[in-house]
Amino acid sequence: MKDSAKHQGLRNQLVTVLQAKGITDKNILEAIRKIPRHLFLNSSFEDFAYQDKPFPIGAGQTISQPYTVAFQTELLQVKKEDKILEIGTGSGYQTAVLCLLGAKVFSVERQNELFKKTSLLLPKLGIRPKHLVFGDGYKGLPNYAPFDSIIVTAGAPIIPQPLMAQLKIGGRLVIPVGEDIQVMTLLIRKSETQFEKHEFGDFRFVPLLEDKN
Repeated sequence: MKDSAKHQGLRNQLVTVLQAKGITDKNILEAIRKIPRHLFLNSSFEDFAYQDKPFPIGAGQTISQPYTVAFQTELLQVKKEDKILEIGTGSGYQTAVLCLLGAKVFSVERQNELFKKTSLLLPKLGIRPKHLVFGDGYKGLPNYAPFDSIIVTAGAPIIPQPLMAQLKIGGRLVIPVGEDIQVMTLLIRKSETQFEKHEFGDFRFVPLLEDKN
């Protein structure tokens, strides 16, 4: 679990890259500057950990590109103590960013192998989400709803109805929608029945699978 001055230097460079790509939220950049991303990857990828690229993390899943993590997080407009539902814990890197921003994170992962690995890793790094769950992200976590915001880190062909229902009024849902290439989509809940929709260009994610445990 080594985090060296070299790693810190590479993180500083990564932050510069993200700023050049248009990420402006100081707290998010600070979180990325602090979190040892190389520890979330298989050690054979360690040399690439601070490039702005996605990488495989096992179970057919990937750790998202840092720019994508920062972009999705920026759309959430996270405030301290926000209750956030994350669909797709994966390696736990996005979880870590949200925790460092002071959010109470509830996260669901459908791959048991990743769920076990990440459940062990996060406490070792001093990162404590409220609740990590092994389960079906399509269903969300109705018992803990409503949430201030919801972030989905896998591509969904449609926006799952249960997730919309679990968002509080005024809350934000950020989800990549589409089959092969996804459009980053932000829904803001305006009332019980009304949602405002914004779209932010194309991204590529692994698919969000339903009932595949």
